[in-house]
Amino acid sequence: MKKKQQQQQHPGGGADPWPHGAPLGGAPPGLGSWKRRVPLLPFVRFSLRDYGFCMATLLVFCLGSLFYQLSGGPPRFLLDLRQYLGNSTYLDDHGPPPSKVLPFPSQVVYNRVGKCGSRTVVLLLRILSEKHGFNLVTSDIHNKTRLTKNEQMELIKNISTAEQPYLFTRHVHFLNFSRFGGDQPVYINIIRDPVNRFLSNYFFRRFGDWRGEQNHMIRTPSMRQEERYLDINECILENYPECSNPRLFYIIPYFCGQHPRCREPGEWALERAKLNVNENFLLVGILEELEDVLLLLERFLPHYFKGVLSIYKDPEHRKLGNMTVTVKKTVPSPEAVQILYQRMRYEYEFYHYVKEQFHLLKRKFGLKSHVSRPPLRPQFFIPTPLETEEPIDDEEQDDEKWLEDIYKRASPSRALAECELRILASKQD
Repeated sequence: MKKKQQQQQHPGGGADPWPHGAPLGGAPPGLGSWKRRVPLLPFVRFSLRDYGFCMATLLVFCLGSLFYQLSGGPPRFLLDLRQYLGNSTYLDDHGPPPSKVLPFPSQVVYNRVGKCGSRTVVLLLRILSEKHGFNLVTSDIHNKTRLTKNEQMELIKNISTAEQPYLFTRHVHFLNFSRFGGDQPVYINIIRDPVNRFLSNYFFRRFGDWRGEQNHMIRTPSMRQEERYLDINECILENYPECSNPRLFYIIPYFCGQHPRCREPGEWALERAKLNVNENFLLVGILEELEDVLLLLERFLPHYFKGVLSIYKDPEHRKLGNMTVTVKKTVPSPEAVQILYQRMRYEYEFYHYVKEQFHLLKRKFGLKSHVSRPPLRPQFFIPTPLETEEPIDDEEQDDEKWLEDIYKRASPSRALAECELRILASKQD
């Protein structure tokens, strides 16, 4: 009787096989240890079989994620960034930003769009690379954006073997590194209002900037005098090649890629460009809000862009900017502007999409956007599917000078063009 009274009872019923605690070696095999339920938390029990199932599921998930990235999925840095932004409580501008250090990407590509402030950014990068010690990789080829398959493979190979951390910059349409077995880098870029980009390019090719026409005559030696002084309205209204598609379908291919259809104005190129922006670009900024672009670049990529805004605002650099303002600019008539908007239907759809994404990103970090009334959009016709033009060879020369100061908040040509559009629309009503 005493032995039965001294026998300890197991909480689940029956006698406890180890009244003084389980042996160090675990349960004997004969007692079915793999089926024994192990209490980890109070009132929570699961079998080792359940534990094994959970571990197997986690392993499958990790392998699937690895396979997705090796097959061309977004870079790990972008996935971490999206999780970081998703957990942010900064949407409503309350409190300081989360104190978390983002991972440091060692491969960054700036496939800069022509006439979108790229010379300004490249000059800043030259200063920053010396200051922060990263490898700024540039190209001697300035006016070849579309590459053959072999050219893509060769360029990707050269970029991938550069000393890290590096930032590569060149006028080139989006390259898919993972397609050729390389690690997909983080992309950045800047675009601007499509009509303003076209007008800046039109007059810059003809007349250069305040440094004088001589330098630009060298860049366009084959341009005849009647072509150089061609009135912008005549060029647009008479449908000259320079003022019609394909040369107006210019920005989207930089984000769509190297596929031939990326150079055909249409929904396919537009949607592919949007997809690449979402999956492969850390930031696509708006030139009209360049200071905010630089602030976000400094926040996302401090190892590359720390202190960039103070350099940009330096009075000495501002003086250089005043010397590179495009001269002899004129504003097209309302009728001509209307036609440009019609021909740039897809360019504007992409521009407004990028602008909305950029403003959303600004709100996450508490930057106020000055939202103005969007311009009236006319009824667009579908442009003829043709190829895009190549940028003129003007970006790497005279690097000590800055691109024109087109990023001023109140651009006169843009404001006047939008005003004329509203007047024209009201007359039609």
